[in-house]
Amino acid sequence: MKTAKPENFGQCDLANPQLHQLLEKVDSDLAQKVRQGGCQHCAGTLHRADYKRKPRSGAKKVEELYRDSFCCDQDGCRKRHTPPSVRFLGRRVYWGVVVVLVAAAHHGLTAQRMRVLREALGIDRRTLERWRQWWLETFVQSSFWKIARARFMPLLCEQSLPLSLGRAFQLDRPGGLIQLLRFLSPLTTPSIALERTG
Repeated sequence: MKTAKPENFGQCDLANPQLHQLLEKVDSDLAQKVRQGGCQHCAGTLHRADYKRKPRSGAKKVEELYRDSFCCDQDGCRKRHTPPSVRFLGRRVYWGVVVVLVAAAHHGLTAQRMRVLREALGIDRRTLERWRQWWLETFVQSSFWKIARARFMPLLCEQSLPLSLGRAFQLDRPGGLIQLLRFLSPLTTPSIALERTG
């Protein structure tokens, strides 16, 4: 992936047919770690309680897949434990990688190229504006970001998020995108404490 020209930011990753298989493997590893840790409320055993997701991306129609999730087996507890994910970014209906890379590309693409990208992926202009607002307002005010931003020196430009995050994780090198998505994964679940996702 070329990062010298903003137009190419993320292009190779979005077009990579093996990317979703890799993301699924990472999610499986994250889920296994949560399951092995047991219930964080009562130390009970966790059983599978996956739920359906139907993410959009425009690249390939996904019929049906499941989001890893677990439920405590103890009566009186039964708390849900949904592990962090690199495939999903919270409740958004688009793949997490699409939300990150398309929002990042918005900082460098011309209006016409951005329109072509949106149309190719089936993303409404208003949806993209909501993503931008989330990155520039909600994300930067989150407790996650207030703690996590200290790991970056020099400090990242918050006005160009997530592009500045992509540059910090060097998306042009192998594994950079996965590391960025793993970094963001604590945001994908409210049921697992941040300290358990590290």
